Amino acid sequence: MSNSSSISHFLLLALADRRQLQLLHFCLFLGISLAALLGNGLIIAAVACVHHLHSPMFFFLLNLALTDLGSILTTVPKAMHNSLWDTRNISYAGCAAQLFFFMFFSSAEFSLLTIMCYDRYVSICKPLHYGTLLGSRACAHMAAAAWASAFLYSLLHTANTFSLPLCHGNALGQFFCEIPHILKLSCSHSYFRELGLLAVSACLALGCFVFIVFSYVQIFRAVLRIPSEQGWHKAFSTCLPHLAVLSLFLSTGTFAYLKPPSISSPSLDMTVSVLYSVVPPALNPLIYSLRNQELKAALWTLITGWCQAH
Repeated sequence: MSNSSSISHFLLLALADRRQLQLLHFCLFLGISLAALLGNGLIIAAVACVHHLHSPMFFFLLNLALTDLGSILTTVPKAMHNSLWDTRNISYAGCAAQLFFFMFFSSAEFSLLTIMCYDRYVSICKPLHYGTLLGSRACAHMAAAAWASAFLYSLLHTANTFSLPLCHGNALGQFFCEIPHILKLSCSHSYFRELGLLAVSACLALGCFVFIVFSYVQIFRAVLRIPSEQGWHKAFSTCLPHLAVLSLFLSTGTFAYLKPPSISSPSLDMTVSVLYSVVPPALNPLIYSLRNQELKAALWTLITGWCQAH
């Protein structure tokens, strides 16, 4: 028996036992992280440098790219380090920092996806009020609220989780530090406070989800009333990427946290955790750039201009 005061480090779940598979996982994570860095970096550069992309939709997309970058840089480098050097250790402070930043970027991403849904709703259902409801000051306030609420949310959960006494060793069943796996190490009945916070969080997330569903019902009703095929295409080209990113984020995260214990296994848990924590940050830029003609044109202009300059 041990408690949290005597724990100096945690043991993360090994991605593989065989050396060849460890190196394969390192190469796979390296490729995914480089794709995420390149894709999100290009989106940030395009929105920042191309003037006609200075609109609310692309401003929120820039913020979303920042959350994707932060999210993948929080979990993947440590997993790559452990695979390369055949270790499982992460320090107590490092684990707390990893949990904080993962929750911070994940909750900021969900808030931004909700705000982007509101942006699409106003753009299609209330186009005459778009400039009033989503002016530059309003967008800055909404983005600041998303980041600030994510900071407070993650700080509260991290402080509460690491204040719990840990009596069941220091081995985590995950390749990065996450609240459910730390709660499994806590003493009996000591984690109900954190479970209460998670229940409140789930209610808030459900409220955002209901808002998103209601908004998209109104959006698709408005789109179906558009007489021209060109109008349909423009509406769907801006809504479908957001809907795809939102679906990927929610479906993988929901399955990871709500899957029945009867189908749980280390290999399945590992696969699901990679799907919701590593894959979306790499896929999101691809989803947006494939469907958005303005963004594709801006990226092409940025790349060709850089090549000509060099």
